[in-house]
Amino acid sequence: DNPRCHHKGREMDEEKDVDYESVTIGGHTGNDSKEKLFVENTALYTRMSRACHVMMFLYSTAFWIQVGVYPFLIKKLGVSTVTYGYLETFAALATILPSPLFGRFGDRFGAKAAMMLCFTGSFIFYFFLAMADDVNDLILSRMAGVFMHAFHGAQMIMTDVSGTRDRADALSKISISYGLGIVVGPTLGGWLTTLYSEQFAAGVAASLMILALVFVLVVVPSQTKDPRRIAESQKKNSSQTQEGGLLNMKAVISLLSIPEVSYLIVLKTIVGIPVGVFHSMFSIVSIERFGLTPQTNGYLLTYTGILTAIMQAVGVGFFTRRFPSDLKILRISIIFKALSYFCLAWINEAWLLAICFIPMVLSGALMNAVANSTLTKNVPETATGTSLGLSMATHSIIRTFSPTMGAYMYSTLGYSSLGLFGFIMNAGVAILINAHHPPGIE
Repeated sequence: DNPRCHHKGREMDEEKDVDYESVTIGGHTGNDSKEKLFVENTALYTRMSRACHVMMFLYSTAFWIQVGVYPFLIKKLGVSTVTYGYLETFAALATILPSPLFGRFGDRFGAKAAMMLCFTGSFIFYFFLAMADDVNDLILSRMAGVFMHAFHGAQMIMTDVSGTRDRADALSKISISYGLGIVVGPTLGGWLTTLYSEQFAAGVAASLMILALVFVLVVVPSQTKDPRRIAESQKKNSSQTQEGGLLNMKAVISLLSIPEVSYLIVLKTIVGIPVGVFHSMFSIVSIERFGLTPQTNGYLLTYTGILTAIMQAVGVGFFTRRFPSDLKILRISIIFKALSYFCLAWINEAWLLAICFIPMVLSGALMNAVANSTLTKNVPETATGTSLGLSMATHSIIRTFSPTMGAYMYSTLGYSSLGLFGFIMNAGVAILINAHHPPGIE
C-alpha cells in the first residue's frame, strides 16, 4: 500500500486547509497487530514541500553569503583570533537551549509563527553585520543568531504534513534546496564583496530574509498540524509536554525519558563529534594537507553542495524505499561513515578527498533523515517540534568543543588522527546498535 493517497479534498479556506486521511494497513510488528498511519493531504503536502524549498534556498543562500564574507569582515575590523574564537563559542552555546525551545514554540503556536520568528531574527543578524564597524556590532549580530533555526522550522512543517512511512524521505529532501544555497551563496558573496564590500554582501543577505518573511506570511497556513493526529496522540500520551508555559524545561526534558529519544540523541552526538572535529579543521587541512587555493577550495565547497543535493534528492529515497526498517538504514549509514573516515585518514590528494566525500555525505544524509524521522514517530504529536529541537541541539553542543578538540588532535597527533578518530567512534556505534536498541527503533 502506498501511504501517499491521492484524494479530492473539500473546498477549505486557509485555516481549514489541513485535511488528512488515516488508513489502516496490515503489518507484522511482532504481534501481528495493525499499524495506524496518518497520510498527508496531497495538495497541502505538495504546497508545503515547495514552500519549504523556497524558504530553505533563501535562508541557505543568505547564510552562505555570510560564511564566505564573515572571515574577511573579521579581518577588516581588526578582530583578533582569540576574540574570533570567543565569538564562535558564544554562537554555539547560544543555540543549545533555544533549539528545543524553538521547537516547543512551534508546537504551541504553529510552524508559521516559528518561521516568522526565525526569519526576523535572521534579518537582525545580517543587518548588524551590514552595519558593523566594531566588535560590539558583531556581538549583537551573534545574539540575534539564537533565532536562526530555519532548517528546524522546515522540518517541523514537513513532519506535520507527511505520513509516518515516508517521513524520512520528506525530511531529507529539504536539504536539496539548502544544498543549492551552498552552491549559490559563497559565489554570490564573493562577487558582492569584490564589487562592493563585505557589509554590502551582508545587506543583500538581510534583504533575502525580508523576502523570506513576506513569503511565509503569504504562503504558509497558520496551523500545519492535523487536529485529528493531535487528538489521537493525546489519547495515548499524557499532556505533560503541553503543561506550563513556553519556557517549561521540565516538559522538554521529559522527552528524554522516552528510551527511543534518549537513545537516538546519544547516537547522534557520538556520531556527530568526528564530523564536528573534521569540519572545524577543514579550512586548515585543505591548505596544509591538500594544498588547495581559495579558488579550488571554492570548487570543492560547490561540489559538496551539489553532492549533498543529489544525495538528498535520490540517495535517501532509494534506501528508504528498499529498506523499510529504520534500524537497517541506521546500520548502513554507520558502516558507510566508518569506512569513509578510515579512508580519510590516509589520503593526501584533493581528488581522493572528493571521492571520499561521496560515502561521507550519503551516510550523513541517511543518518540525519532517519534519526529525525524516528524521533518524531516516538513522541506525542504535540511534541514533534521539541524533539527535533533536541536533535538540533546536539550539533550546537558539539560545536562548543569540537574546534578546540580538533586543533589539539591535529597539532599533537597529526592529520591521520582526525580520520582514525571518526573510524573508531563510528565502529563503536555500529557495535552498540547491533548489541542493543529500544523496541521503537525497528
